Amino acid sequence: MVEVEDVLRRLRRYPDVEAVNLYAVDAADRLMLDVAADSLAAAGDHRVAVIDDGYGALTLGAIAAHDLRGVRVHQDLLTGELALANNARIVGLSDRYSTRELGEALLSDVRVVLWRLPRALSGLAETAEAIARFALPEVEVFAGGRDKYLTTAMNEVLAESFGSVRASRGRQKSRILLAAEPKPVGEPRFPVRNRLDEQDLEVVAHGAAFSGPRLDIGTRFLLDHLRRMKPDARDAIDLGCGTGILAVALAKARPGIRVTATDQSAAAIASTRATVAANSVADRVTVLRDDAMSSAPDNSADLVLCNPPFHIGAAVHTGSAIKMFQQTGRVLRPGGELWTVYNTHLNYRSVMERMVGKTDVMGRNRKFTVTRSVCGLREAEQ
Repeated sequence: MVEVEDVLRRLRRYPDVEAVNLYAVDAADRLMLDVAADSLAAAGDHRVAVIDDGYGALTLGAIAAHDLRGVRVHQDLLTGELALANNARIVGLSDRYSTRELGEALLSDVRVVLWRLPRALSGLAETAEAIARFALPEVEVFAGGRDKYLTTAMNEVLAESFGSVRASRGRQKSRILLAAEPKPVGEPRFPVRNRLDEQDLEVVAHGAAFSGPRLDIGTRFLLDHLRRMKPDARDAIDLGCGTGILAVALAKARPGIRVTATDQSAAAIASTRATVAANSVADRVTVLRDDAMSSAPDNSADLVLCNPPFHIGAAVHTGSAIKMFQQTGRVLRPGGELWTVYNTHLNYRSVMERMVGKTDVMGRNRKFTVTRSVCGLREAEQ
């Protein structure tokens, strides 16, 4: 049998951002594996599901500790999915688990769920409802996280779908919410829909999608500049598309443009597909789950729109945004434009100058800055 500690020590975050203050396994992962040990041992093969495992600690730790087979895994973020696959190959456990979408294929006949709690309560609600709907009546849910990200509201949301919700004893600033006794559920509450009258656009959002069905204020500010964005663009990319608002707005404003909407979040991609369909632009918008345009060919786009994140999981870190800018410099054609909106204090301008090209501030308000970067222009001037 593979030693658990040997497995956990060998985990990497790759292809996600790696840095000295970012970890592939933490105290919450270890606590969940310890508290759930008896239940995992009793569950047996093909009865365990793992949800939003960061980089494979829960999946591979449970498999190694209990010699499990047929573990089913759903990770919202593609980087986590790829990291798990890489780590599973390294420790020789690739054949012990399979990746599933959130729903019946993931949860049917499941007795134990290991789940890293999401920060968004709407994402928590959608997943809890799915577990209650599809898992066995005797299912046990071990939902864990770091103390600083847990709130009493999480207990209340879980209690909407489970008759028993209690907190474990804490350890190393981590804690687990233990849920059991799934309640009968009615019609699914997600995805939700919202009409944006000023944009003449309907938004559809799954629980874990950023900003839900609303128009976040950064995206709203970027939309104010839509008409100024490269007028002759033929191929555009909405990078980190969320619910697809930018992609749909661009497609509606310019009937001759082709748009690719890309995000690494499964919830975002499902939301964008639904938003694209609801606004009748599916013939001109392609939706793709990808890690920062890594699969896009070189010199393949004239315009990239981006409202980059400044969190990696729960940690405040600009690595994801920098990765996006780096890929943009590769994907844009010479003279192509990157339009970005970001929190002004992050001061991304020098990074975009270096990785894309000459960058000008096109708008600024109390919180956000909008910039335009022209691919290769700086090099041409030199």
